[in-house]
Amino acid sequence: MYRMSLAELIAGVEGHQKELTVFNAEEHSVSALRERFHDRNVSVGAEHTPSGRPTAFAVLSDGEEFVAAADIDAVLRPEDGTASGGEDGPHRPIVEHLDKTLFTSYDIDQMVSASREIEDRAWRVGSGALHAGFQKLSILGEQMDIYERLAENGSLDIHAYAIPDAEVPDHGDGLTIHVERSDEIGRSWFVAYDGDGVDVNKCALVAEERDPRSFYGFWTYDPATVDWIIEHLESTYGLVETR
Repeated sequence: MYRMSLAELIAGVEGHQKELTVFNAEEHSVSALRERFHDRNVSVGAEHTPSGRPTAFAVLSDGEEFVAAADIDAVLRPEDGTASGGEDGPHRPIVEHLDKTLFTSYDIDQMVSASREIEDRAWRVGSGALHAGFQKLSILGEQMDIYERLAENGSLDIHAYAIPDAEVPDHGDGLTIHVERSDEIGRSWFVAYDGDGVDVNKCALVAEERDPRSFYGFWTYDPATVDWIIEHLESTYGLVETR
């Protein structure tokens, strides 16, 4: 039976652009919103109504479907973390609904920051399973201190995936290392947390390296998407571990 790949999942998100329409706002505010979302798969347009109302208001739509609306100041307010939405962030309708929207050209620092938010959530819950793709064993080796601590926290079950370019690092029982000779693993960076079965805790980051150390992908808090990602990893790469 044919199974969709992580790259095809990303391509599906990439081909589904949302629209952010800004009503009755100054040009500098429109420009600020375009800059705010320049690395996301969302178009930003401006309109003026005859009445001039609502003032400085933004509406997010998905095709013909209304998604969310908010005051521009709320949308532009700085975020506490790299990823948006979920139970950890303030109530910000536009940003929260840009879940599963493509980001482009993320560098290593941006990818690490986004990954840390998901890892932190798993740490705080202290149970469930966290799946992380490191591309290469040599990269995993640089992150072993963090992932050993995660594996020792509560009853977290940690799974790491990488292609073999180095020796498998020594590790404890709470960390399973999947050594895979797979193009998908070699080019993908992902972190997916199952929330210990609680939908509001589920989250994931999935990206592929299209240019050297430049990543394209998305993060999501959609439980069904997170479930699909984890099921794909478990069914494709099994339970084989090399030590």
